[in-house]
Amino acid sequence: MDTTSDQIAERKYNFDVVRWFTIMAVVYLVLGAAIGVYIASELAWPALNFDNPYISFGRLRPLHTNTVIFAFGGCTLMATAFYTVQRTCGTPLWSEKLARFTFWGWNAVIVLAAITLPLGFTQSKEYAELEWPIDILIAVVWIAFTLNFIMTIAIRKTKHIYVSNWFFLGMMVMIIYLHVVNSLAIPVGLFKSYSLFSGVQDAMIQWWWGHNAVGFYLTAGFLGIMYYFVPKQANRPVYSYRLSVIHFWALMFGYVWLGAHHLHYTALPDWTGSLGAAVSLAMIIPSWGGAVNGMMTLSGAWDKLRTDYVLRFLIIALAFYAMSTFEGPVMALKTVNALSHYTDWTIGHVHSGALGWVAGISIGAIYHLMTRLWHTKMWSEKLINVHFWLATIGTVLYIISMWVAGIMQGLMWRAYDSFGTLAYTFIESVAAMHPYYAMRAIGGTLFFLGAVVMLFNVLMTVLQSHLGGHLRQARAGTLAPASA
Repeated sequence: MDTTSDQIAERKYNFDVVRWFTIMAVVYLVLGAAIGVYIASELAWPALNFDNPYISFGRLRPLHTNTVIFAFGGCTLMATAFYTVQRTCGTPLWSEKLARFTFWGWNAVIVLAAITLPLGFTQSKEYAELEWPIDILIAVVWIAFTLNFIMTIAIRKTKHIYVSNWFFLGMMVMIIYLHVVNSLAIPVGLFKSYSLFSGVQDAMIQWWWGHNAVGFYLTAGFLGIMYYFVPKQANRPVYSYRLSVIHFWALMFGYVWLGAHHLHYTALPDWTGSLGAAVSLAMIIPSWGGAVNGMMTLSGAWDKLRTDYVLRFLIIALAFYAMSTFEGPVMALKTVNALSHYTDWTIGHVHSGALGWVAGISIGAIYHLMTRLWHTKMWSEKLINVHFWLATIGTVLYIISMWVAGIMQGLMWRAYDSFGTLAYTFIESVAAMHPYYAMRAIGGTLFFLGAVVMLFNVLMTVLQSHLGGHLRQARAGTLAPASA
């Protein structure tokens, strides 16, 4: 790490808000994982809800998803977007005030979610549960975030716009109109509204948003992170810049068609689901192209994985990205979906992407940022390694348990006896899930412990940086010694 160049950059760029988002991302990772472990444990051992509606699975599950997706994921995206756009454009943020507004506004959304969801105020839409006043605040803050990013690119000192900025920008623009259209509602009270759409149209719009929250927010945005931080951490150029551009445009034009594959065997017209499934299959090609591009960036430098624990997070995340972007299209096929629909296989698929890909690439990027933003080495490299193994083993336990549980559920639900009646009652399928639910809770606990280790390491690194700064000032005579 070149401390001198980092300190020069510090004077040139606006990094304060990046630091705030970075720290809060780690805090929200711990909180989101803790809630996730608790509700997973409730499914394995239902008595843990203590007959209290405020901590029941139905109330806490949307709080978990909003915390990990929008609190942890959002703070990570905002930290990395604001950092990379400055470094790649050679200019400070267009508006530091707007960046600060983005930070406080986004965290206000998160606090409001933490209050309203356990109280039962919800629109009952996947990844869009928050009620209409909070939806308006989300739109305002996200537009402020996007405007600041675009204007920073507009005043850039470089001629070229680096590919990571295209991925961030595509994600920002898409999420604005996806969120606004899906959240159109008629308010009938301060925390009660009804969707502007009805019936199957409402479901179609919801999954147009729901899958594109995955496709653009959780994929395109985090690919922007990958295309900057993997080359930086590996200290090598992107394997193929041309492939990265093809990857970008294929994702932008392809992902918007996929949402209908969530609605197979419903009132949605059959052709719509078939179109969603067909395009889903086609999306394997650009997705794997991006994953290979990231991995091949290490071509000739694979030995770095022996000692660089941060790079391990980034590369294992790409492996999970490749796996989940193959599994998803396969599950979109009607014959496979007939087995997987409504089962825990879907939960396993989602978490292979969420824990393996999104969290993995985010954690690697945050560790990289820590050393640049606080001009110091991480407090403990060994703890990064401990975190890597806790997160990886926890993720593998989680997704394997859900794969097995989901396939078992699907097979039990469709099994018939010789008389043509169902071979198993629904409650028998629930009882059969118990060991796998317990295994999931154990996997989630390991992942959570890794997040706690990360938070401790991050806080100690910040403390170390501040103490080191005071010592440097004391040596330079700008700070009176403690004994004076």
